[in-house]
Amino acid sequence: MKNKEKNLKKESLILGKLLKKLAPRVGAKIFLEPEWKIAGQIIFKDGRKSYFRYNTLDLNPVGASEIAEDKDYANFFMQKMGYPIVPGSKTFFSKKRARAIGAHKRAVDDAYTYAKRLGFPVIVKPNSGSQGTGVAIANNKSEFYRAIRTVLEFDKVALVQKPVHGRDYRLVVLDDKVISAYERIPLNIIGDGKTSIRRLLALKQNKFIVNKRWTRIKIDDPRIAEKLKHQRLTLNSIPAKGKRVHLLDNANLSTGGDAIDVTTKINPAFRNLAIRITKDMNLRLCGVDLMVDGSIEEKPVPGKYWVLEINAAPGLDHYVKNGKAQEKIVEELYLSVLRSLHEKKRTGPR
Repeated sequence: MKNKEKNLKKESLILGKLLKKLAPRVGAKIFLEPEWKIAGQIIFKDGRKSYFRYNTLDLNPVGASEIAEDKDYANFFMQKMGYPIVPGSKTFFSKKRARAIGAHKRAVDDAYTYAKRLGFPVIVKPNSGSQGTGVAIANNKSEFYRAIRTVLEFDKVALVQKPVHGRDYRLVVLDDKVISAYERIPLNIIGDGKTSIRRLLALKQNKFIVNKRWTRIKIDDPRIAEKLKHQRLTLNSIPAKGKRVHLLDNANLSTGGDAIDVTTKINPAFRNLAIRITKDMNLRLCGVDLMVDGSIEEKPVPGKYWVLEINAAPGLDHYVKNGKAQEKIVEELYLSVLRSLHEKKRTGPR
């Protein structure tokens, strides 16, 4: 078993358990691989079978899913169709790989030259993967080299792009409907005038545990240290009462971010945008990540919103990550997915 699967074992239990609980409602059964409980088989009452692994189910075509997983290719096709992607995005490689694939002037030093041309700060992120792993804002040369080398330790391709600013949203589309939407807020703490940032983070971690939220805050994450440094703070600093201190730039829930449900508040134009992107990328289930300079409740303004990326296997368990009390919501979301999967199996691919 790969180390990745070992590390993610605890974080991958929710989908299998939920499908096992919900499957009888569509006349199906679940067989879950017993050791890791990550992969499973859905057996419908007519004998047909479907499969899942992590958050990936048999809803989306393989080719479309592969494109969605590759951020650079997804950006290429979305831009070709007129969608506003993050500007200035370009791929770079390790020196060895750049030489091997004939990608001249696309190695790490070339990436730094490009970053200077864009103007700091820049975003450095892996071209594949999810959950905000490796995503960093670099404000200078040393931060840039540290960030891109970290990315290239676990991904073959690094993306360098200009940051865009606003509110970070994920809209989850299933066929012709947005079934979930939430604003993502980066890891942060609020000072009380007495307690250090380190201790406030520990208290936040304890709250996650009490609420049955599996997120583990990595206090030694170098990105936290960099973020604090630019605010002239350290983990030992004591923020004033009521002062909010942001500790990461990426808003992923897996790194300690918070989610605010906005499903019923989306402006119809943003709702239609997410559905249209999903269809144009030939997906049925898709997480569409948007940065909006303003509010998703308002009508989109050209130049004031961007498609950050798309995800063909969006986890719908963000409500569970926010606490045990929200489990009913995620059950209803996954029941919708299961019913759609059952309909696909009954009628065949569209």
